[in-house]
Amino acid sequence: MNNRTTAFLACVASLAISPVGSANEPLTIRADVWVDNWFALYAGDELIKEDTVPYDTERSFNSESFTFETDPSSVLSVLIRDYMENDTGLEYVGTRRQMLGDGGFIAQFVDTETNRPVAVSDESWRCLAIHQGPINRSCQRSSNPEQDCETIIQPEPDNWKDADFDDSAWPEAVVRTRQEVRPMNGFNRVTWSSEARLIWTADLDVDNTLLCRFAISAPE
Repeated sequence: MNNRTTAFLACVASLAISPVGSANEPLTIRADVWVDNWFALYAGDELIKEDTVPYDTERSFNSESFTFETDPSSVLSVLIRDYMENDTGLEYVGTRRQMLGDGGFIAQFVDTETNRPVAVSDESWRCLAIHQGPINRSCQRSSNPEQDCETIIQPEPDNWKDADFDDSAWPEAVVRTRQEVRPMNGFNRVTWSSEARLIWTADLDVDNTLLCRFAISAPE
């Protein structure tokens, strides 16, 4: 075997061991998120992106577009909050506009190399509501809602952002219509995938804080 043959076989072996475009290489993702009111996206405990508009901003309907890298087939987590003035779950407390608010969320994650979605918000997501209130809706007319409104508040489960966290008992996200959510302020600036859905949990008005988990599907 001459030197040229040896070099050629070594090159072939190297390509077989380390193929170009390995499935283990990180993906560069372009993300678009619209939310009423606020979100924070995580990979494990690492914060990828937090909404640039503070959570306590009334009527904050905004979209965010950003890029990040993640491993193929990774599991990501989102903390989502609708605006509420305090733990009653109400908005505009003490004014004539005192009322329950409603939420809404939509997201898409596109592989920048293929320009194809690798995740979109839909009913495959698992979402848990950890702040619900007021569960007695009539208290929105109370002159003392802090006393009269009833809420259900749970702590965040330990390690809920971990990829191997068991979310099988969490409910599936509920797909919502544009008529229900009435998205505005940034929603129409994004060209949404036909597969991306507006989502929330079971009660669009009472469920105020959500924990959601979803998987990135590695491109084939």
